[in-house]
Amino acid sequence: MQTDNRLFDDFVKFVNGAAGTFAGMAREGGESARERAKEWIGGLDFVSRDEFEVVKAMAVAARDEADALKLRIAALEAQLGAAPAAAKPAPKPKAPKKPQG
Repeated sequence: MQTDNRLFDDFVKFVNGAAGTFAGMAREGGESARERAKEWIGGLDFVSRDEFEVVKAMAVAARDEADALKLRIAALEAQLGAAPAAAKPAPKPKAPKKPQG
């Protein structure tokens, strides 16, 4: 048995419309928040993973080259028979003698 109640039908339509409106508002709010987050993060100076990997490889290559140059300098100093300057302590200046009198 179905009832033909116009008030009930109008209420159901109202609730369905309100639910659709709230769902749309939630979607728009989420999209807006996502867009603002992208703008905020884009304003920061982040680098991409690819750029990071390139700079990391450059740093490793520079470190390897520096290590190779240190070994080369040590070999050249050994050939000259001179100790590295950093290993020799600097001579201390002598204080002038006071005259006795």
